[in-house]
Amino acid sequence: MSETVELDRASDPKAVRGYALFDWGKSAFETSVTVAILPAWFAYLFLKANGLTTTIGSIEMTGDAIWSFSVTAAALLVAIVSPSLGVIADRRRIKMWWLKNLTYLGAGATFMLALAPMFENSEWIWLMVFFVLANIGLNGAGVFYNALLPHMGTDDEMDRISNLAFAYGYLGGGLLLVVHLAMVMALEGDWIIPFCMASSGIWWYCFALFTFKWVPEPPMEKEMESLGFGDSARLAIREIKKTLGEVDKFRTLFIYMLAYFFFIDGINTVTALGGVFGSTVLGITTVDLIITIVAIQFVAWPSAIAFTRFAGRVGTKNALTASLVGWVFLCFAALSFAPLEYTEHSEYQVQIDEIDGEWHYTPHANLAEIPLAVQEGGEEQEWAESTLLSLGIVELDDDYRDSAVIYKWAGFDADGETLSIPVGAFSVDAASDLVKAFEETRFSISISSSESVWQAVGVDHPTNLGDGTLDFIPKAVRDIVWEPLGLSVGLQFLLLGCAMGTLLGGSQGLARSMFGQMVPETRSAEFFGFFGFFGKVAALLGPLIYGIMTVMFDSRMGIFSVSIIILIGTFMMRYVDVEAGRADAAAEDARNRGLA
Repeated sequence: MSETVELDRASDPKAVRGYALFDWGKSAFETSVTVAILPAWFAYLFLKANGLTTTIGSIEMTGDAIWSFSVTAAALLVAIVSPSLGVIADRRRIKMWWLKNLTYLGAGATFMLALAPMFENSEWIWLMVFFVLANIGLNGAGVFYNALLPHMGTDDEMDRISNLAFAYGYLGGGLLLVVHLAMVMALEGDWIIPFCMASSGIWWYCFALFTFKWVPEPPMEKEMESLGFGDSARLAIREIKKTLGEVDKFRTLFIYMLAYFFFIDGINTVTALGGVFGSTVLGITTVDLIITIVAIQFVAWPSAIAFTRFAGRVGTKNALTASLVGWVFLCFAALSFAPLEYTEHSEYQVQIDEIDGEWHYTPHANLAEIPLAVQEGGEEQEWAESTLLSLGIVELDDDYRDSAVIYKWAGFDADGETLSIPVGAFSVDAASDLVKAFEETRFSISISSSESVWQAVGVDHPTNLGDGTLDFIPKAVRDIVWEPLGLSVGLQFLLLGCAMGTLLGGSQGLARSMFGQMVPETRSAEFFGFFGFFGKVAALLGPLIYGIMTVMFDSRMGIFSVSIIILIGTFMMRYVDVEAGRADAAAEDARNRGLA
């Protein structure tokens, strides 16, 4: 038998370009749809149809809970079946077949999101169903897409190809994201968000066509005959059991998979929850968040290429370890970020001024993003009705149903002009009482008159530090660094995003590359199925740990726990011998080709 070890052949530039263009296309879904636009659209449509909660079965659930559980279920489904699909794909020439059909599912479901407005009061259900289908397509296609990597070139080329694909993804997704965000912010009309959904699906599909045309199905010796569903399932289960019993044969690979489980758990948690942490803990505005998301994309793509060169000098393992150390440092740095304390009357969210004997209310711009949603009959409702509603600071939003009372901050159609408070509704004597009412909230208020100034920052306001276990860190750094430099929390978060972008492409690309170097090419889909399984399970556990630590302590303790998870994975990298892993993979390939 001739040695067809050409499976470990040098790369074809056109095929590599086609491989990278798949990442360029699918990143539109990951950035424009998943991160930037769809969650807010879903939340709005859910609230409009249901109020704060709806009942599914006998369980009352909020919109974000339904969203989270749906996405989790889709990811878990793909994670469970990935190793089985991989086993079959390694025995038949069907990797590209699976990649094509799962891409059609993902891109098609993304396009279908645009049709949600056709289903009045059920738009949120339509979005949830097709977003789940799109995620199944994305995550399922990712298994076979990653499994192609070992076949794209030699082991020594793996870093370059993997990082190039990630670089394409950040750049392609970033370019379309800029267009979409510019449309959302500059144009008006109900067609804009559906257009963003549809164009994301078309973008993904069109660039994937280059992948289907330029990337060949990997060669295979001794292709297995087609099996029925039952026989395929039994074969997959039998082979998975066999693989799990081969720890000694692939000892280095299994150690790396365990290390990968920990550090990718932490990285995915940071990327998934960074926006929530910024909004709730740091109090950044939507504009700050959008700017940071765009910055991450355009910092990550050249950084991914730079990490390829860095890995060429110091080796894949050392370069990946360096990026993981950077992630640990980044998590610790995030603990120190804090909004500056207010020093000017105009910085407070609610500003009330006495002008020539009349009282006026000036809304701060960022209040427009904060609806005051409360359950009927709750203490917050009584507070809003007895204070803010009577003063005209908030008004009822009639678009929502009666399952919750939702107030919106008044006056934003006045283009920042002050609004007169009704005569008799306010006086100097009432100022201190109103300020005191704000002390137990997440808002801030400043009242200025010719006689005095009253100010309060609520206990849950982002600038109010001191109650949390680790609040001494941001409090000290704010006094020593942020205040003297005058760096606002928006700039702090932008720095965090740029640092994250610098590490993101390198860590993800090198992690995949290093795994690909130690995977037998004759079993690439099977092992990348496990790779995907570990990644998806880690994606579930990380946010869970963050949530538990946040509930028990606070959000900064949640971030601290994430840094420890990444640190564990970084430490385990010490026991990964890449050359031994390569040798194990080569020996397995030789056995499977009858060359041993």
